[in-house]
Amino acid sequence: MKKLTICSSLAHCLSGLAFLLVAVQASAQADSNWQLPRTIDGHPDLQGVWENNTITPVERPDVFGDKQLLTDEDVEFLQRRLVEIDSAGSDALFGEGVLEAAFSGEIKSYDPSTGNYDSQWMAERTIHRRTSQIIDPPNGKFPPRTEQAIATSREQAQRRKDHPADSWLDRPLGERCVSFGAPRLGSGYNSYWQIVQTRDTVAIIQEMAHDVRIIPLVEKPHIDEDIKLWHGDSRGYWDGDTLVIETSNYSDRSSSGPDTSKKLNVERLTRTSESAIQYQLTSNDPGSYTAPYTREIILDHSPDDIFEYACHEGNYGMANILSGHRAEERMAAGN
Repeated sequence: MKKLTICSSLAHCLSGLAFLLVAVQASAQADSNWQLPRTIDGHPDLQGVWENNTITPVERPDVFGDKQLLTDEDVEFLQRRLVEIDSAGSDALFGEGVLEAAFSGEIKSYDPSTGNYDSQWMAERTIHRRTSQIIDPPNGKFPPRTEQAIATSREQAQRRKDHPADSWLDRPLGERCVSFGAPRLGSGYNSYWQIVQTRDTVAIIQEMAHDVRIIPLVEKPHIDEDIKLWHGDSRGYWDGDTLVIETSNYSDRSSSGPDTSKKLNVERLTRTSESAIQYQLTSNDPGSYTAPYTREIILDHSPDDIFEYACHEGNYGMANILSGHRAEERMAAGN
């Protein structure tokens, strides 16, 4: 855990301002003179590369109470803190770690036991006005977990403790380079999407693990419910100027929660300005939560390309993990 340092000079502080990209919610982002671009088919043009580098936490921190939007004073405070974090050049802050460090003044290492990524691995982060990505329930928190989910989590924790690496199947999907989930909504690290449209299809390419979702926009029945997929089976349609994507048929193995095959995700993408898409996800996951929830994120346009994510750790890391655990077993047995 490391304390933040203040900028060593005015020039250093000013150079750190490149780290800050202050954005407001979609309604305030829209230019009154801006016109929604459309494809040759007349649909909103969502194409391009879009980044999710927000510091907005998934759940609302208790420090905000019932406050849903940041004030100008909050934004000024966070700007100042982020300059200090950037100037420290310390450990990488994944996800909500940036906001936590801004308030605590401490950088908590992502992996203090074996080392960590440094800050150069992370993208520049963006301040948006919401105090939580969850907009429903209104308290900005996930709904209560089901009793089944709580019991499953305890069983899995005990299983990981007793059998951390009997085989590769004991290791997480991401570690095995199988899947990082879709839609993947983690921010700041390979958190870019590229959207490509045709009249009948939308393709969303996630930079993380280089997963591609190909979503039909025409009448087409879902695959048989007996067929389950890592990323589910998606169908899309236009609701006015909003692209709606409904996804079902998730594999139970695609999540650590119980009965994932019952999950239904509904995504809504609405372009609100030249540089922003309002993205909403409503997830009805009855195995894990007692009620549906909705998240909202502002996706900001990026002029950069996305790059191939090559999960090299799967080529040699798994063999090392398994052989390391075999060595632990021999040591425990006195061999």
